[in-house]
Amino acid sequence: MSQHRPDTLQHAPLGRESAYPERYDATLLYSIPRAANRAPLGIEEGALPFVGEDEWHAFEVSWLNARGKPLVAVARFRLPADSPNLIESKSWKLYLNGFNQTRFASREEVIAKLERDLSGVAGSAVEVALFGVDDQALAPRRLPGECLDDLDIEVDDYTPSAAHLKVGEEIVEETLHSHLLKSNCPVTGQPDWGSVMIRYRGPRLDREGLLRYLIGYRQHQDFHEHCVEHIFSDLMVRARPERLLVLARYVRRGGLDISPWRATPGERPPEPLRLARQ
Repeated sequence: MSQHRPDTLQHAPLGRESAYPERYDATLLYSIPRAANRAPLGIEEGALPFVGEDEWHAFEVSWLNARGKPLVAVARFRLPADSPNLIESKSWKLYLNGFNQTRFASREEVIAKLERDLSGVAGSAVEVALFGVDDQALAPRRLPGECLDDLDIEVDDYTPSAAHLKVGEEIVEETLHSHLLKSNCPVTGQPDWGSVMIRYRGPRLDREGLLRYLIGYRQHQDFHEHCVEHIFSDLMVRARPERLLVLARYVRRGGLDISPWRATPGERPPEPLRLARQ
């Protein structure tokens, strides 16, 4: 990923000083076409090699009821991976802040407005759910499978290199994960911390090489969604698994977290799944 600000972000609020809105304003949402970042990976719109979603949680959601009393919730948003656009995170936060002093007749009205606005910007239907802050659906869980992080490896490469991905001849079905994923915002350079889970059936992956590869994103600048697509694409090319799921759970920043997943058709992530760091 280029270290320079992408052309699609020249007018985005990310990395700029912004006034926080006091009233609802759907025009604050800023779309980013997915195609530009997919092209270098050989991914063509309309012929995606994966299925998947971008799952967001917003922990700073509030509005006023019809009598002016504040209500709060945690929101879960699911954007399909085949939507033409993703939504820039700071614009999303500014948009949500506009609800804080806006009256709504019901919870259902809030959901309907969120679904309408977000779907319009993403270019595909966005699913919205609101949870109470103590809802058990939000309880943290652990990633399934075996953790790679205790492997005693030497690392001197902090850029993603698919050359680290090696496989053996044995066909296996396993789930692996690491909490050492880190990438950086392509605009501000701020660190994005995360965990990644890989579930596959195919030639056995060399675990030390896989961990070196994942650590290689440590100085990489890209959006969360594109990092996951990059990992998925490299694994498909280098390991050629029969089935593959790549899921990342990024730590929240600015009251938002994002958890993209990409998979071969028929694969789905375990649900519900939130980690303690989120």
